[in-house]
Amino acid sequence: MPHEVHAVVAAKQGAPVELQTILVPDPGPGEVLVAVQACGVCHTDLHYRDGAINDEFPFLLGHEAAGVIESVGPGVTGLDPGDYVVLAWRAPCGNCRSCRRGRPWYCFDSGNATQPMTLSDGTPLAPALGIGAFAEKTLVAAGQAVKVDPNARPEAAGLIGCGVMAGYGAAVHTGAVGSGDTVAVIGCGGVGNAAIAGASIAGARRVIAVDIDDRKLDGATRFGATHTVNSRGTDPIEAVRGLTGGHGADVVIDAVGRPETYRQGFYMRDLAGTLVQVGVPEPDMRIELPLIDLFSRGGALKSSWYGDCLPSRDFPVLIDRYLSGRLDLGGFVTETIALDEVESAFDKMRDGRVLRSVVVL
Repeated sequence: MPHEVHAVVAAKQGAPVELQTILVPDPGPGEVLVAVQACGVCHTDLHYRDGAINDEFPFLLGHEAAGVIESVGPGVTGLDPGDYVVLAWRAPCGNCRSCRRGRPWYCFDSGNATQPMTLSDGTPLAPALGIGAFAEKTLVAAGQAVKVDPNARPEAAGLIGCGVMAGYGAAVHTGAVGSGDTVAVIGCGGVGNAAIAGASIAGARRVIAVDIDDRKLDGATRFGATHTVNSRGTDPIEAVRGLTGGHGADVVIDAVGRPETYRQGFYMRDLAGTLVQVGVPEPDMRIELPLIDLFSRGGALKSSWYGDCLPSRDFPVLIDRYLSGRLDLGGFVTETIALDEVESAFDKMRDGRVLRSVVVL
């Protein structure tokens, strides 16, 4: 029997989101039904609303969530009703060529629920990143539900489901920041601050935050930035070199995802340094660099997919670090809101007034 629940739907491109009643089926084989407790408002949800991901409207938005399993489908093992979980938008299949090579964080056939959630009239919804958690309940593949310590507050815990994991993993996994490294992070929103926190925890001796907003730069110091650079009036490349003995940073993380920030990051590196792009660009963006510079500067240019994480391994670790006080997940939560306030949260996000708005149900 389908469950009638309230949810946030993007009905058409660029239109304000709507609070609607949707139908969520009972879980089938390999699926679980989750009662959502909290879900962060991420830039990716805004990209879906604006049609920058694809045109498969209507979308059921929300993907950065924590909640409690309400029921499980046939064949599900290791999860039971009442389990407290964080939802992951990648669930390694174990069988694709990447999983078989021992690289499940690159899984090319990540699992999602098979049954569709729908509008009241039966119109199928496309859940954002295969989750759709701006809803009182959502249906996901069992592999997308990762058990974590229930002592973690849901409005904080849910954030590791996307933005915090993406930024933290960009530093720790993709960038392989190590003890004594110098690190520069471009963009001090949620993902950038998570990268700063990850670099600090990994032992970087210098973490330089780069942004055009002094408020965000001030906030970055809370997560471990040792130095800040306002690139609105300062050449960030020269500033970072000046803070690293004239050489540039060992690892640069672009948490913005624009051609100009990528170019800055490329030249902000030390020779043989690493540039990690974790900020998501728009489809029509292009980058042009002299081929001789690509050759002569060496190093590595990497894209970070979801922080190159393995949710079943990494989510519990980050929650443990939060509960022990080593990772300030609560610091990412600017405000808590209701389901019907998501559209106004998008406005605050655009204006840079929030780090994260979090829907609490």
